Order: sequence, then C-alpha cells, then structure tokens
Amino acid sequence: MSTEPKYIIREAREEDLDDVININLISLKEHYPRGFWEDHLRTWGKAFLVAESSSKIVGYIMCRVESGFCFLRRGWCRLGHIISIAVLPEFRRRGIGRSLMNEALRRLKEIYKVKEVYLEVRVSNYPAISLYEKLGFKKVKILRYYYLDGEDAYLMAKEVT
Repeated sequence: MSTEPKYIIREAREEDLDDVININLISLKEHYPRGFWEDHLRTWGKAFLVAESSSKIVGYIMCRVESGFCFLRRGWCRLGHIISIAVLPEFRRRGIGRSLMNEALRRLKEIYKVKEVYLEVRVSNYPAISLYEKLGFKKVKILRYYYLDGEDAYLMAKEVT
C-alpha cells in the first residue's frame, strides 16, 4: 500500500492566493504583483487550479486565454497560455505537475474552446521540458534573453483539438 499522500486538483479560490504566491516565490525566479494573480483568478478562474494535499496547497497552475496567430497551424486562433506552474519542492516527482497540466489542458479546450496551448520555459529547466514534451508540446522557437536574468526560453506549443 502506498504511503504517499494523496492530492486533489481543484479551482483556485481567493483565499488560496497567499499560498499560491508563496509557492511561486519558493519555486520560480519570476514573480508577479498580487493584482496580476487576482486578475487571472477572476478572469480565467476555471483554468487557475491548485493541488491540495491534506488541506495544504502544494502546487498551482495559472492560465489565460488569448487570440492570436497559431504557432502550429496557419491562421488566427484562440490560444491557451500557461503563465505559471509550480509545485513545492518536497511534493515534486509525484505526478502533481502532470495532473495540473492535464486538467488545465482539458479545461482550456472544453470550457474556453482554445485550439492551441503554449508556454515559455527556461532552456535550462530540463525536468519541465521533459514533462511538456511527454504531454505533446513541441519546441516552436527560442526566445532570446526572455527572462530578466538574461536566460533564453523555449516557446512550446500543443494543439488541443
């Protein structure tokens, strides 16, 4: 019998934002003002998800919906943009990030009717790149000096139709 704690994926709520922002501060170099988080929660709350284990928020994914030129097909389309995803270090390698991604992809497709989903990822973030490739994302291009510290990013995209 597994001793690993179970977790649930659910929509984020206003009262989760302090925990979500804390996970971001611990896990990632990129940070956003509180109003940015609140705006995404209000506007695209069906695709702003948290992972909860024993009443503790241990991970999140924040997405938004945009319109623009598709990355993998010709023409204009509705795009899902994965803005940020993170899991507390002590809860990594348990499938939480994959579960957050899968549920966000499903919701972006079914609720928000997007045709493609894209994200940016540091070229040095091999675990994340590996996960995204396993989920069907393709490297579209390199964004030079994308991050404030000068590191490049891959723009990765996936069709969801």
